[in-house]
Amino acid sequence: MNLMKQEQPRGLSGMRASAIALAAVAVVLLAACGGGDKKDKASQTAAKVNKEEITVHQINFVLQRQQGLKPEQAEAASKQVLERLIEQELAVQKAEDLKLDRDPRVVQQVEAAKREIIARAYVERLGEGAAKPTAEEVSKYYNEKPALFKERRIYSLQELAIEAKPEQIPEIRAKLQAAKNMAEFAEYLKASDIRFAGNQAVRAAEQLPLASLDAIARMKDGDSAVTAAPNGLQVLFLVGSRSQPVDEARARPAIEQFLSNQRKSELVVKEMKAMREAAKIEYVGKFAEGTPPAAAAPAAVTTPSPAAVATPAAPAASGLDANTISKGMGLK
Repeated sequence: MNLMKQEQPRGLSGMRASAIALAAVAVVLLAACGGGDKKDKASQTAAKVNKEEITVHQINFVLQRQQGLKPEQAEAASKQVLERLIEQELAVQKAEDLKLDRDPRVVQQVEAAKREIIARAYVERLGEGAAKPTAEEVSKYYNEKPALFKERRIYSLQELAIEAKPEQIPEIRAKLQAAKNMAEFAEYLKASDIRFAGNQAVRAAEQLPLASLDAIARMKDGDSAVTAAPNGLQVLFLVGSRSQPVDEARARPAIEQFLSNQRKSELVVKEMKAMREAAKIEYVGKFAEGTPPAAAAPAAVTTPSPAAVATPAAPAASGLDANTISKGMGLK
């Protein structure tokens, strides 16, 4: 979640911002270790770049941010990280020689990154106060979402995005109802010079948009669904499906994470609303004209799809990019 979204620093300025963040963490970790002797200090040094040191703490900090890193990969990864940090340090030193660290644009980006890090830290600390879901709450969620769990299916979907004028839509709908399959309907569109784009994907229930899941779950193989689009229609065909239920024990970790993230998000939004009401906020200049837009909800605590905490992008049925078919929660 991003409390105040800023453009990520790039180039040398990005390197500098990263170096500052890494250095700050290293200082905190070294301070936590207490006053050690020179031998202890030397053992924390991974490399020296001219007069500057790169520490083991800096390497570990980067490694901690690498998702999916296996223990047996850690040693090789740490060496790769060290090489990147060496190159980063060389670039930082050269940038400082050229006084790029005093460039107003660089200073502004560093300050923006600093503010975001501090604000994110507060939001994450606030989220820690959210109550963990109970076993009863997990069971309740499991039973209320049969399409995600007890009646979970793997769907083979085809989608057509059709460009059409309002006067063409009734006929298109009628032809869709009469068509025996997608191929027949597509032939009609081609013959009628109606532009369309097709896509298809195989997706598990948790990879579909939650808002659409119940409606798709009610569809039978061979059924189609039509929704209005800004420039025409969106047609979804359910080519086929197969049942692959998930029991509560296997679904529990994902449900617990979803409910926890949801509560953290709600807590952050509530607190931010209270802080805005308590603060004296005055809009100035052109921003004072009219009613200011509603504040965006903080985004430092994400709330992913309940059964797909780590699931990739949704399928063609969602209108998003159809990435390589994933294995959902790792249940296949």
